Amino acid sequence: MSENNLETNGEESFAELFEAYEADSNDNLQVGDLIKGTVISITKDSVFVDTGAKIDGVVGIDELTDENGEVSVKEGDTVELYVIKATGSEIVLSKAMSGAGGLKMLQEAFDSRLPVEGKVAETCKGGFRVEMMHRKVFCPVSQIDTSFVETPEDFVGLTFNFQVIKFEENGRNVVVSRRVLLEQEQEESRKSFLAEVKPDSEIKGKVTKLMPFGAFVELVPGVEGMIHVSELSWSRNSRPEDIVQTGDEVTVKILSIEERKDGKGLKIGLSLKQLQEDPWDSIGDKFAAGDKITGKVSRCADFGVFVEIAPGIEGLVHISEMSYTKRVLKPEDEVSPGQDVAVMIKEIDPEKRRIAMSMKDAAGDPWLDVADSFKVGDTVEGTVENKAEFGIFINLAPGITGLLPKSRVSASEKRNELEALIPGSKVSIVITEINVANRKVTLGTGEKNEADDNWKEYTKPSKPKAPREKRGSGKPKSSVSFGDSGGFGLLGDKLQEAMKNKK
Repeated sequence: MSENNLETNGEESFAELFEAYEADSNDNLQVGDLIKGTVISITKDSVFVDTGAKIDGVVGIDELTDENGEVSVKEGDTVELYVIKATGSEIVLSKAMSGAGGLKMLQEAFDSRLPVEGKVAETCKGGFRVEMMHRKVFCPVSQIDTSFVETPEDFVGLTFNFQVIKFEENGRNVVVSRRVLLEQEQEESRKSFLAEVKPDSEIKGKVTKLMPFGAFVELVPGVEGMIHVSELSWSRNSRPEDIVQTGDEVTVKILSIEERKDGKGLKIGLSLKQLQEDPWDSIGDKFAAGDKITGKVSRCADFGVFVEIAPGIEGLVHISEMSYTKRVLKPEDEVSPGQDVAVMIKEIDPEKRRIAMSMKDAAGDPWLDVADSFKVGDTVEGTVENKAEFGIFINLAPGITGLLPKSRVSASEKRNELEALIPGSKVSIVITEINVANRKVTLGTGEKNEADDNWKEYTKPSKPKAPREKRGSGKPKSSVSFGDSGGFGLLGDKLQEAMKNKK
């Protein structure tokens, strides 16, 4: 073998050995690789990371500094970084390629799928212009986020990591995507989520959207669940916006996890109320029969209204318990859902989860105070409720109605004025009798000549009076004269004539 061949073989052997050494030193790490490493030391300018290779990786400390200028990692922490340079003497790590560069670096980023840092400079037709390595590239609006973008202007001025998804015409046509990286992160989060949680697990999340039927909560990036309105609160009347707001941090219980029928992600059912105490478990500590409280009408039914007195605690006011002052025919004519009403608790049955309540008892029986409010002889102003055959009913106060008998109307000097009254008319009258036991008030005009009548004369029919005998007739008391004016009149004359004809 000639010296030239030996020299050539020696050079090749040396190059091969060097490449093998370099490969062995870096354990085949290549530009673009995403590695997980442990922080082993922190200096003024750099953070050193154990990459698992023979050479430690280094990343600029500014990449691991938060908004306040504080280093966001400490020794022993695990970090995820990209390899942006790997040689036999050093491994340079970064969250993404950034800073000064050129078409060659963009080409390398495209070939190795390495994230590149870019700043959204402005909006343009169909998307955004992004400043990247002192060049402007294009990001379609559909690639700036994983969700629909309503206001593209909100992204202008923000800095993100992008992936180069198209590099054509020697760099004149460069297209980048942020969405690709977000979806990769979400897929990793989704896998980790499914491995760690299951139904009945409790997890923190952030409210992302409110709908009439419930609230959506992001549990981890890319994984969202829904709290149905029935699981937001024990209250049956609450709306989602009454319980939570967009952006709220909440702890929820996972009810179910299943794949969607369309194959697009997971369907996760959540609950907020099941992490709260069932209000019926402690109802005895909060309420008792006889309590007067204010509640909110939740719904009306033909037989009464349901009133919520605390979240998840609802009772029934039967139609017969709605008013002392009037006869209620339709509950919805008196109250409406959402209205605040005063009620008195009559009975509580925790086992059946039922509460009987009364609106009229909460308002009070007006007849209990009638003796203090009105006195016989008082002249008061009332309102005509209605007119009947036996008199005029006049309302004196809510639930208190008196009767002005017809006989007193007829005997009054103001008869024409009284008979002309109509429902709703105001009239001044005098109280002549109060009967609390029978809930009756008799009224008069206050005139000296008015008859002494009362309610009884107009609630029972009078008996017909027996015919009186004619004085001085000389006839026995048991006999009846058909001809005189005190007998049957014309009918008697006809009977006498018929008897004569028979003879």
